[in-house]
Amino acid sequence: MKKYDIAAYIWPAYTGHEKRTRIFWPDGEGEWQTVRNAAPKFEGHLLPRIPQLGYKDEAEPETMEEQIELASSHGVNVFIYDWYWYDRRPFLECCLDDGFLKAKNRDKMKFYLMWANHDANYTWDKRISEIQDTPVWLGSVDRVQFDTVCDRVIGKYFSQPNYYRIDGKPVFAVYDIDNLINGLGGVDQTRAALDAFREKAEKACGGLHLQLILWGERVHNFSGVDGEHLHSSEIAKILGFDSTTNYQYCHFVNIDRDYNEVQADVLGFWDQFASLGVKYFPHVSLGWDNNPRFNSFRWGIMKNNTPENIEKALRQAKAFADEHGVGLITVNSWNEWTEMSYLLPDNVYGTGYLDAIKRVFLD
Repeated sequence: MKKYDIAAYIWPAYTGHEKRTRIFWPDGEGEWQTVRNAAPKFEGHLLPRIPQLGYKDEAEPETMEEQIELASSHGVNVFIYDWYWYDRRPFLECCLDDGFLKAKNRDKMKFYLMWANHDANYTWDKRISEIQDTPVWLGSVDRVQFDTVCDRVIGKYFSQPNYYRIDGKPVFAVYDIDNLINGLGGVDQTRAALDAFREKAEKACGGLHLQLILWGERVHNFSGVDGEHLHSSEIAKILGFDSTTNYQYCHFVNIDRDYNEVQADVLGFWDQFASLGVKYFPHVSLGWDNNPRFNSFRWGIMKNNTPENIEKALRQAKAFADEHGVGLITVNSWNEWTEMSYLLPDNVYGTGYLDAIKRVFLD
């Protein structure tokens, strides 16, 4: 049987270890504070979602040992940790450093980093999330800070024995290409910075596999000159990225519909992404509803995302991977409770989503 790598994103905010999170979640348990206080906004709204494993601190090794066992026994063998750098220092590293990397069974699970280099705003603070576009920290960095980031991830993470590699090279994903290029001063400067990153990684650990998160038909004007617009796919080739994937369906399709309708559109996007000249790894999102983060109702709720329908999408991703000769499938996500897109068992579907992955990729 062909081996598939099923990689689930991890939002590392379910801990009180990171002191800077107190400005968003003052109770000292990270975003569990928001999950606990979620309430239905309309009749039939499936809130609150209650984790079957409990509201456990994910920066504790025992918590991650339990989750690693659950994931690996159901076919999830890679965690993609959202990784942050704000105000000249890392943010939310503790779930990875203190929880996952200190787990006794960490060898059962690979991991890699996705640099979530978007701006941080008040979306995370439910008390004032209605002004979500107000920035708290900027995600863009200049060349000095970029080089510092590269040195940190190479020295601290790429050397880990269970860091995920493709063709022997550690994988590093970039979330927001706009912020990367704007901070570094342009496309040429960004290409130079990424080339320098490769050279450092080559010397330290045998190379680098750069992955770009695609956002559908997102168009960029990086030169500042009218008419000089480029799609993310073109940027991926110009900047020398080795592969692409997605983070969430809501970034490239209308998700305010039945899951089966959404998935039908997603199939067309997979074909489009795969035709762009850079290797594409198919992505499956489990749902979308970020109402837990807001006091007022937020439009955009994916409906009918049952385990049965998720299983259909996973089988389609498997068939796509076979057709295109790739072995990695990304999933959103392992634990995005406040966006209602997670694999962890809850009070609505139990282990239904995990069981679907197991049926498709293990059984």
